[in-house]
Amino acid sequence: MTDKGNPVSQTKTRTIVALSGVALLVFVAAVAAVVTIAVRDTNKPDPEITAYAHGKSVSVSPFLYCDLEVSKDRLSMGKCDSTQDISDMDIPPGSTVQLSLPKEIADAPWEILIGYRLPNNKANGDILTSQKPWRLSGKPERDEDPGWAKPLTVTIKTPANEHVRLAIMELHLPVPAQDENGNQGVINRGIWAIHTPEFDPALFS
Repeated sequence: MTDKGNPVSQTKTRTIVALSGVALLVFVAAVAAVVTIAVRDTNKPDPEITAYAHGKSVSVSPFLYCDLEVSKDRLSMGKCDSTQDISDMDIPPGSTVQLSLPKEIADAPWEILIGYRLPNNKANGDILTSQKPWRLSGKPERDEDPGWAKPLTVTIKTPANEHVRLAIMELHLPVPAQDENGNQGVINRGIWAIHTPEFDPALFS
């Protein structure tokens, strides 16, 4: 997005970093959950998510997916599949979007970036995270109820406003990272992307 303060724009920048500098990054095993759930069987196919909205469903392959390998006290980047696949879906205003996640994604720290196209070639965005998976579902009180387990299906209610049209959704798997100079940050080891007919690369880049 053109607005530098927009969360979708900021994470798009991290996407570019993940694609261009992936070989130089070493992941820090500071969070035990990352070690236990991020490393997968390399013989399995890359995980897909399923998106359902407005009476239709699509299977979403990863735009980017990287294996992680355990080496002593660190995680290192293994094989990366950079297919740059993007799924298309028509999602009118007011629609409820459901994203079905395989367990290996649902159990991991994830975030979903949501970009809306506004009138006069403007854009806005929102972020849904695994820490508060119910926030945009219409039932945000579930975030505060420990009786609700992490969902395998994430529900997102889009605004019922003809002037606020969903354009892009990206599910990311962020992981802590450290470069060769000791600088620490976060990059994405997995990205799944959905575009609607409202998507304009000039607004979401």
